This record gives sequence, structure tokens and C-alpha cells, in this order.
Amino acid sequence: MPFEKVNVKKIIKDELKSDPELSKMWDDSRMEYRLLSDLIRLRKEKGISQTELAQKMGSRQQEISRIEKREHSPTLKTLCHLANALDVDIMLLPRQ
Repeated sequence: MPFEKVNVKKIIKDELKSDPELSKMWDDSRMEYRLLSDLIRLRKEKGISQTELAQKMGSRQQEISRIEKREHSPTLKTLCHLANALDVDIMLLPRQ
């Protein structure tokens, strides 16, 4: 039985157009995904291991790993600790 080629991006785009609730959830998840991706990128750019970051925060490496794998959503307090440990500010900017 041959596989059928599927355009996943088009399916998602069509679903998002037809379902406003799904569209809102998708937008919310994209924001979270971008923020966590930025934190991972910053940690790596600074040459800091998960263990070193956790030590700076007074946390454990496993917590950093779960956050980076998106298995756990950090609290606002943890997010602030992450930013402080990475020596960055968290800013809210208007969308473009």
C-alpha cells in the first residue's frame, strides 16, 4: 500500500482559518514556543550548560531540561529566575 503525500502546513492553515478557538490556542502556543526557544538559544550562546544554569537559579538540571523539552511550563517566578541567570530582561513589546 503506497503512502499518500500530505501537505500538513496546508491542513493546519485551513483548520486555523475555520476554527477561531483553535487559532487562538495555536497563537498562544507559538508565543510560548518562541520564548522557550529564545531562552535555549541564549543559554547555548553564552556557553552555559543546563546544570550551570540550574545552579545559578538555585534549581536542578532536571527542571531546566523539562522546561526546554516543553514538558513543563515555568511559573512567572521561574521565568524571572531564568532571565536573571542568563543576564537578560524580559520585555513586552507591541506586535508588529
